[in-house]
Amino acid sequence: MSRIDQVFQELKARGRAALIGFVMAGDPSLEVTEALVLKIAEESTDIIELGMPFSDPLADGPTLQRASQRALRNGISIKDIFLLSRRLHGICPPLVLMTYFNPVLRYGPKVFSKHCRESGIDGVIIPDLPPEEAGPWVKEARCVDLDTIFLTAPTSPAERIRRVSQYSHGFVYHVSVIGVTGTRNELPDGLERDVRRVKENSDRPVAVGFGISTPEQAREISRFADGIIVGSAIAEIVTRSLGHPDLVNRVGHLIASLSQAMARIGI
Repeated sequence: MSRIDQVFQELKARGRAALIGFVMAGDPSLEVTEALVLKIAEESTDIIELGMPFSDPLADGPTLQRASQRALRNGISIKDIFLLSRRLHGICPPLVLMTYFNPVLRYGPKVFSKHCRESGIDGVIIPDLPPEEAGPWVKEARCVDLDTIFLTAPTSPAERIRRVSQYSHGFVYHVSVIGVTGTRNELPDGLERDVRRVKENSDRPVAVGFGISTPEQAREISRFADGIIVGSAIAEIVTRSLGHPDLVNRVGHLIASLSQAMARIGI
């Protein structure tokens, strides 16, 4: 059983959904990234997603695109991220790396998966790698006990959900909307129905991402999902707080408010 599996199993026994926080590695610096990870871990984040900056992040909205561009301007490399995760391993919750397939392919899938595990990364999300084409990657990842998390969408039919579930380890990432990441004022209509349809066709925990930014949204989704993923809301605080000495604490306050809201749900 992986560390990610253990998190979901333990939280299910407590009747609580997992809180997953996304931080773009290197935005605005690796030092701040490390401080952010430690802070959101302190504020009861159950799993932490590290974003690998990429020049063409097709699943990301404007906020995360700008975060990625700032990190790239800082010269952040894959090796820098591996060194960061090595420092964080053992002192924070499970780490999931979010990347696109081009850097994995250039690095070499076999070596990439090996270096992920050696640096303490527990799972990988590759949004532009569909399960139909992921066989060679999944094989390499499983050889080193590295979880791969695939995505479902509101438009995913039952057959595809079952395929995603078959290839996913750790959890299934359900994209709440058709489109890119970004904070939204309201939850999409039919989200609960869509998540329940995924759960009916999957034996993996289901975490919902894209658009979650407020305690009210987190509390609502916690009623029917196994986890929530918050990324753009964190990146927006970072963007507004660049150069401010209280940047890390501001993100911590957001995570604390989300965690407290989710803790009040009996699911």
